[in-house]
Parts: sequence; structure tokens; C-alpha cells
Amino acid sequence: MDQRVTCCVTGGGPAGMMLGVLLARAGVKVCVLEKHADFFRDFRGDTIHPSTLRMMEELGWLDEFLKLPHQEVQRLSMQFGDTRVEMADFSHLPITTKFIALMPQWDFLNFLAEKGRTYPGFDLKMSTEATGLVYDGDRVTGVTSKSPSGPLTIKADLVIAADGRNSTLRAAAGFVPENFGAPMDVMWFRLPRLPTDAADVAGRFEGGHIFIMIPRGDYWQCAYIIPKGGDAATRAAGLEAFRKSVGALLPFDPARANDIPDWDHVKLLTVAVDRLKTWSKPGFLCIGDAAHAMSPIGGVGVNLAVQDAVAAANRLWQPLKEGDLQMSDLRVIQSRRTFPTVATQRLQLAIQNSVISKALKATGPLKPPGFVRLVETFPFLSRFTARVLGLGFRPEHIAQHIRASNGR
Repeated sequence: MDQRVTCCVTGGGPAGMMLGVLLARAGVKVCVLEKHADFFRDFRGDTIHPSTLRMMEELGWLDEFLKLPHQEVQRLSMQFGDTRVEMADFSHLPITTKFIALMPQWDFLNFLAEKGRTYPGFDLKMSTEATGLVYDGDRVTGVTSKSPSGPLTIKADLVIAADGRNSTLRAAAGFVPENFGAPMDVMWFRLPRLPTDAADVAGRFEGGHIFIMIPRGDYWQCAYIIPKGGDAATRAAGLEAFRKSVGALLPFDPARANDIPDWDHVKLLTVAVDRLKTWSKPGFLCIGDAAHAMSPIGGVGVNLAVQDAVAAANRLWQPLKEGDLQMSDLRVIQSRRTFPTVATQRLQLAIQNSVISKALKATGPLKPPGFVRLVETFPFLSRFTARVLGLGFRPEHIAQHIRASNGR
């Protein structure tokens, strides 16, 4: 079975959904393929940064969006030994939304899906997995996929891979990312949160241990940082040893770590930092994690992906609608998004090497690194770190035409 659209986007994550919705709003006929039956995936990136919230505002959706269950965080702190420092204060950002919204990613994606369905050119196919590319000579002209009703080929003027760090279509296009390495992986789990607990995101660094706590309503989403490849050894040491290690890092009763019921409730996130040298070829473009996998440091991956989508929509809506797409249009997107991607990754790599790696290797008391001591001495610097985290190095704005469009 074949179908024809102007643009086919593979991957129903933040980048793919945002791009699909924006193109459809601009009047482009677009199909988004999502291989799962729903968006429910635990321990996905749940931080909606101020830059993304501002996009919701530009589209006129902010008030409705913030009616979804979420928590608002204005400050981020880090603790090294007995020293606690407020590292980011978002309350001074020069925008309306001076906070990070902590929201389950499935709620964010369902919200975008509902908005997309209001536009006649938007088609979201769930349980439909992209399997390969269709070519006419050296130009990509479509996607092959598996759907509930059988094989499906979607022909398109442009195919966009937004299917994550293990992108099927990126591999099908022959693109191989450059891997920059990471010294750690992350074990995700939940602990109950009491009304008397703190409300801010906090990170704790001790000799050989790093622990992050993110408030999520009645529970804490916890990240226990381990050396790269250390998952098997941690599990082999036993659940009791893990609970004990976690309990020693908690800012409240260590016994609450006993609420980790079993290993099935501890999920592994394998950390990778990589980037494509070339994001596009005729008829094909990679964005989001398919173009650049980010470290979880700062929780910025979702928001970098969304900004890729906005930059792509701003550039592509008109040539797609007019049937005049050129390779230069695709190259411009990579050119525009390379600086914020590289700058963010270099910052993450510097933190990995100067903070994460040293903390995991340390055996004694841990002192704050130089940049943390600087923020402790000059607290106003927390406004600068908040701006970098909250808005990024090149924040995007949705083009006026897309804001004013109604999908036709």
C-alpha cells in the first residue's frame, strides 16, 4: 500500500511531533510515523525548559499547556560534600515563563498530537515503524514502514529522520555519527515524595557517587550516576547494597531508599554524546537525537530537539508548500543549528571531564570545582547559568507566518 504526502517525519518524539505540527499549521501535508502504540515511556526527558515554554506562548497555547499536570522549578542547586550552591536561578529570565516545567513527556506529546489533529494536513500514524528509505537515483523519495495493516510505503518530497539516537533511517542513509564518549551511565528510579520535602531539583556529589533528585508531584524521579558500563556490577552487588548507597545520599531519612521495590523498577539510561558531520542528502534530513545525541547534563536534549524542529519548520514550510525544495534549504538548517549543538555538547563534555569523571573516581571528600566556587562567591552568576540552561545558545522563535496560519 502506498501513500503520498509532502513531508514524512519518522519518530513521534519532541522533535518529530513539533515539526509535524508546525508544518501542518503552515499548510504542508505531513505524515508523522511513531512505532509505538502510545507515547507512554517511563524515564524519558521530562524537562520543558523556558525556551520551549516560550514557543508554546508564541503559538497561543501556553495557558492551555500549563493546565496539564506539571511542577515549576525556578532554581537548581548542587551539593559537594557539605557545600550547597544554587547554580541556576531562572526567576530573572527576560521572558514570561521564568521556570522549568517538569511534565511527563507523554503529556507533552499527546498535547502536540491533539493540536496537530486540528489541521487538515496532519496525519499521525501510531504503531507504524519506519524500516527503510525509498530512492530515485541518489534522491530519497519516501519511506518503507510496517503498520498494523501491513507494509506501507509513504512517498514524500522530503523525509525527516527524528527517530532518536538509534535512528533506523539515519543508518539507512549511510550516516554514521562521531562519538565523543561519556564517562557515565544513569540508573533511573522513583522514591516517594512527602509534602514537607524540598521543591527544587538538586544534585549531590560525593566521592565515588553522584545523585540527582527531580521533584515530580508525589514522587522523586531519581538519577544515580554510575561509571560507564557499571550497571551489571552495581546489580551484582545486590539490591540492599544499592539501597544503602542511595540512602546515604538522600537529604532526608535514608530508610526511604527501602521503597525501591526491586531491580525491575531501576532503569538504565546509556549515556552517549555524538553528532553527525552531515545532516542531509537530497530529499532527506536528520534532526534532534538522530543528528546529535546529548548528555543528560542540564536536561537540555528535549529542548535542543524542539529548537531543531522550529528552525526546520521556519525554513522548510514555504519551499515544501510551493514544491521548490532545494538542498540549500536543508544545508541552512544544519548551518543554523550547528553552533548551539556544538556549544552545548562542548559544555557538557567539559562538565563530564572536569566534574562527573573526577567525582566518580574520587575516594575521599569532594570539594566543589572552580566554577561552582565562583558561583558561590558571586551568586548573581546563577542568572547566567540559568540563561544558558533555560534558553540555550541560539534560541529559536516560531516564524510569524506559522504563528498566524491555521493549517490551510
